[in-house]
Amino acid sequence: MRQAIADRARAEGFDTIGFTTPDAVPEAAARLTEAIAAGHHGSMAWMEETAERRGDPRVLWPEARSVIMLGVNYGPNENPLDGLEDRGAGLLSVYARGDDYHEVIKARLKAVGRWLAEETGCELKVFVDTAPLMEKPLAAAAGLGWQGKHTNLVARGFGSWLFLGAIMTTLDLPSDAPERDHCGSCSACLTICPTAAFPRPYALDARRCLSYLTIENKGPIPREFRKAMGNRIYGCDDCLAACPWNKFAQEGRNLKLAARDHLKRPALADLARLDDAAFRALFTRSPVKRIGRDRFLRNVLVAIGNSGDDSLAEVAADLLADAAPLVRGAAIWALSELAPQRLADGPPATEADPEVLAEWAAAGAMMTR
Repeated sequence: MRQAIADRARAEGFDTIGFTTPDAVPEAAARLTEAIAAGHHGSMAWMEETAERRGDPRVLWPEARSVIMLGVNYGPNENPLDGLEDRGAGLLSVYARGDDYHEVIKARLKAVGRWLAEETGCELKVFVDTAPLMEKPLAAAAGLGWQGKHTNLVARGFGSWLFLGAIMTTLDLPSDAPERDHCGSCSACLTICPTAAFPRPYALDARRCLSYLTIENKGPIPREFRKAMGNRIYGCDDCLAACPWNKFAQEGRNLKLAARDHLKRPALADLARLDDAAFRALFTRSPVKRIGRDRFLRNVLVAIGNSGDDSLAEVAADLLADAAPLVRGAAIWALSELAPQRLADGPPATEADPEVLAEWAAAGAMMTR
């Protein structure tokens, strides 16, 4: 049955598969509790609210006997770090340059699940990063790879580039041996982090992580991290790209998950001009769409401020009157970096948002130094 499941999964487009049990990662609950107690989850309150189910899959579904972990390779065809030098273009995380992996992988999981239920009569549930299930520890327990010092899964054949999905089932299937940790003394993923988001190996403080700050964070980008963002406008791949195991990685073979050409290095000037309808059209079927136009333009304006390109000052100035306070505040910061004289007259009398006024005050303080 294990071989039949593996064959079916590969026929549906999965690149790697392993088997484990719901009780295979007893240490996960304690690690999660420690991270939450330290505040490392930031504003992601749902992590704390679902901690009991997240820490133990048996709480999530007591009847489950086995967990089938599956991976899809999304390896890029270029080093993501190369795009950091192109300051006039925005850099999206590799995973967000194609179709939303949640939708692509869930469809495949359901196809495998339907086949498995028909063949065996078992009950099952499928998961792809949208339920309180800790896929990475379970994937390590199932032998797909190990959790590296950057907390992400590393696989010997795919490096750091695997999307994960899970099928929990009432079938009692033999487990695979867990993969051992092959990080050794390497700390490349820790030292490359532009915001020092790793308080220690194997621990991540989301509050300092650019992926969290550009995606989950709903407010302004904290001032202390704006310079470090560079031209990253959705997520960050630095710790993944730095892993030496990527020398064994392969380019992803699924066309839906492959990078769309217009999202590889889009021009910041073009992105800054997006209204809501144009934003939604550009990011149709993309995970980027879920953060909304205002948060996305916040990120774009920080990248414009970091660009060093004075010609982009006009683009930022056009957004000083944007309807969204989040966008207006980011535009002020971008101008304070590129053309502070454009802010000399101070805020308009109609400005009342406290966070936007705080940006004006900070910009004024910089100009009087």
